[in-house]
This record gives sequence, C-alpha cells and structure tokens, in this order.
Amino acid sequence: MAWDEWEELKAKHQSTNMQLNSAPVGGGTYGPYVTPSKTGDLKVSNGDLIKIGSHAHTLYNQLWDKARVALPSSDTAASDLSGQGFALGSGLQHVSNRWDQQLKSLMDACAQISNHLQVTKKIHAGDEHYIQRQMSSIAALDEGFDERVGPPGDKNKIYGPKKK
Repeated sequence: MAWDEWEELKAKHQSTNMQLNSAPVGGGTYGPYVTPSKTGDLKVSNGDLIKIGSHAHTLYNQLWDKARVALPSSDTAASDLSGQGFALGSGLQHVSNRWDQQLKSLMDACAQISNHLQVTKKIHAGDEHYIQRQMSSIAALDEGFDERVGPPGDKNKIYGPKKK
C-alpha cells in the first residue's frame, strides 16, 4: 500500500467520528445500544444451577467409568510393542499418556463445576434464609413499636388480646 492510499483511507474513516471509549449514540455496526435496565438482569434460578451441577457430576462419573477403560490395555500394548522393537510402541505410549492427561483435566473441570455449583447453591440458600430471618425480625420490631397500626386508643395487636 502506498502512502497516498493510506492517507486517503485515513481521511475517509476519520469522517465517521469514530470513538473508542463509548458506544455510538444512534447504534453501531451491531445494532442499537440497549442498557441492561431495558433488557432485564441476568437471572439464574436455583433449579438451573442444580441441573448444571448434576450434569457435570454425571459426566464426571461417565468419564471415570467409560473413558479410562482403554488405558491399561493401551499401556500393555505399548510396552509389548516397544519390547519387540517396534517404534509404534513409543507412539502408542505417548498417545496413552496424552489421553490420560486430557481425561484428568476434563474430569477436574467437571468436578470443579459440580462442586462450585453445590457450594454456590448452599451459600445462596444460607443467604436467603439469613435475609428472611432479618426481614421477619425487622417486621416484628416495626409492628411492636409502631403505634399507628390500629385506631388511636387501641392496643397494638402484637401484644396479644386485652386481658380481662
């Protein structure tokens, strides 16, 4: 590209008022910009987390049961082939080792996902219970101290029925 072409392209694109630190006001290449308040917040239910964690746990168990089956026989075959002087033995051993490494990595990822979601579920459940306890105690306190809950002169219901 010649210098003149470069200057021409720069001049052509500078006229579009490109801004790198903000989104275009009227919309850009990918459509109009919409704030999250107009589209809604990201919501994930506890049921969704349970399903994802359960699937990760199931996948971990299936990998443990089914993907490790070939390792002992592959290692034995690689050892036998190497012992007989075949170069294929070391190649097969390399493939077996890589399979084992990749399998362990995938199983670790499944375990982390499952464990993380179980912990997240427990933490959020604990937070919900704590918030409910705090809110219910605040409501009881408010009701007990608020003299405006009934008509003037009547006792507050929070103290129970009038004694005779």
